[in-house]
Amino acid sequence: MKTLIQSIRLTLVLTVLLCIIYPVVISFAGKFSKGKGSGETIALNGKIVGYANEGQKFDKPQYFWSRPSAVGYNAAGSAGSNKGPSNPDYLKEVNSRIDTLLKYHPYLKRSDIPADMVTASGSGLDPDISPAGAQIQVKRVAQFRKLDEQKVAALVKENTEKPLFGPEKVNVLKLNVALDELK
Repeated sequence: MKTLIQSIRLTLVLTVLLCIIYPVVISFAGKFSKGKGSGETIALNGKIVGYANEGQKFDKPQYFWSRPSAVGYNAAGSAGSNKGPSNPDYLKEVNSRIDTLLKYHPYLKRSDIPADMVTASGSGLDPDISPAGAQIQVKRVAQFRKLDEQKVAALVKENTEKPLFGPEKVNVLKLNVALDELK
C-alpha cells in the first residue's frame, strides 16, 4: 500500500512538472527567440515566403535546389525513408537523383556530388545543404539567371552559416530569397 501511494504521488508531481510547468517555461523562453516562438519567417518584398527551419522544394533551374525529402516536404508527415544503403529501391532512388543532378550540371562528375544533395535527411525536412552542395549549383544558377558566377558564388559564401558546433551549412530558402533580391 505504501508503494502504491508513493507511485501515485510521484505520478502527480511528474504530471504537474512535465505537463504544466515545463511547457509554460519553454513557451515563455520561446518568446525571446527570433520568431517569438512561432518560427523564423522569411519574407520577400514584404510577403512571407516560408519558414527558415522547414525545408521546401526548390527544383527550378534558376534556384538553388534543396536537399531531397523522403516525405515530399510535408511537415505533417516528417520522417526519414528508413531504407538502408543496401536497399535496391533506395539505391535506385539515389541513382535517379544523381542522374538528374548530372543532367543539369554536365560539368560535374559523380564523385563531385555531395551526399546531402542525393540523400534525404532523417526528418525529411532539412532546410539546409552543405556549402559544397551549394557550390556545385553556382554555375547552373548563374547561367539560368544570366549572372556572373563570381557574384553567385559570393552570395553562397555570404549565406553560409558557421555555427559554434557542427558543420557549416547553407539555408536554401534564405539563399534563394537573397538571389531573388539581387538586381
